[in-house]
Amino acid sequence: MPETRLRPTGLAERVLAPDLARGVMLLFIAVANSHYFVRGERYLVGFPLDGSALDAAIAGAITTLVDGRAFPLFSVLFGYGVVQLARRQQDAGTAWRAVSRLVRRRSLWMIAIGFLHCVLLYVGDIVAAYGLLALLLVGAVRWKEWVLLTLAGLIFVLLSLQGNADVSLREAPDPTLLPPDPLTAIVERAAAWPALVPMVAVGLLMPFLLGIVAARRRLLEEPARHRVLLGVAAFVGIGAAVAGGLPLGLTVAGVLPAGADLGLLVTVHDATGYLGGPGYAAALALVAARIGERRGPITRAVTAVGQRSLTCYLSQSVVWTLVFAPYALDLSDDLGVAGTAALAVATWLATVGMAELMRRKGWRGPAEVLLRRLTYGTGQRILRPISVQP
Repeated sequence: MPETRLRPTGLAERVLAPDLARGVMLLFIAVANSHYFVRGERYLVGFPLDGSALDAAIAGAITTLVDGRAFPLFSVLFGYGVVQLARRQQDAGTAWRAVSRLVRRRSLWMIAIGFLHCVLLYVGDIVAAYGLLALLLVGAVRWKEWVLLTLAGLIFVLLSLQGNADVSLREAPDPTLLPPDPLTAIVERAAAWPALVPMVAVGLLMPFLLGIVAARRRLLEEPARHRVLLGVAAFVGIGAAVAGGLPLGLTVAGVLPAGADLGLLVTVHDATGYLGGPGYAAALALVAARIGERRGPITRAVTAVGQRSLTCYLSQSVVWTLVFAPYALDLSDDLGVAGTAALAVATWLATVGMAELMRRKGWRGPAEVLLRRLTYGTGQRILRPISVQP
């Protein structure tokens, strides 16, 4: 088999919807991660309760629209991308055995990158969890659709029924999130990592399988052909996520009291979040279908983020470390929920500017080039110029 078949996808060959969705998704992830760094006296589902009225309002909005919804969206897109990678190799004539080896090699390197990200920057890494999913379930790309949907449904039921025990008023953030010094960070996070990765992977499995189904039907590649299905998915998914997240959001915002039914509110919030991720993906696919080839500067810039999602995701963690770590600026006591949300948006906007500059220069993201070099074994130089999309 010619080695040239095992090469990454060029940026000019990529379609709009998946990259646009990844670009927007990184804004959601930044907002979802930022509030966990805020210190306070009492906490409810990760939000400090002793902030201002603005903090409470922002916390309620994040709970309703973002928390538990951003990562399922990313998982849908990751499952979609695995199918795209496999299909492209098979269309080029590569045997399935070689394709599965390629996916597994890429997955192992993702796990390694995720480990380094976890111990050096951010304990809430998701790269390794996605690597583990692809490593163990590359064969799911070839499963029958009814098997994928049935398994996704069963997992959804099990995750929905398990509830959430973390509904107490905690006294401080997770110590591995804000360790006192770099050495402690490495030691404690390395110890926690083996348990964290499979736990996160299980929570992302259901939307990952749905992403495989969506890719098999080319829903994001050909959104104009599937407007009705995407419209239903967007309406049902986002509607369920908002309706299911609003009661807990109002509780976090202080509008409703935190009563005995708090555990039920958390369960409903988390369960509907698994529907919100696919709903957001469908909505963004419809946006991409409407845009078509009429891509303005904002679309190009956000899409550039999606094409460099690993680089931009890791860049967010660099900001969290510099701003919040006790051995850096240590601003966890100074920024409330509203302040950290503003920081998250500013960080995302900075990555948009960075990605757009790379697009204009014709550069891939350095993390993407590194992963491709490790996966495909090519001698490509980091930040090698590539063809620039119009």
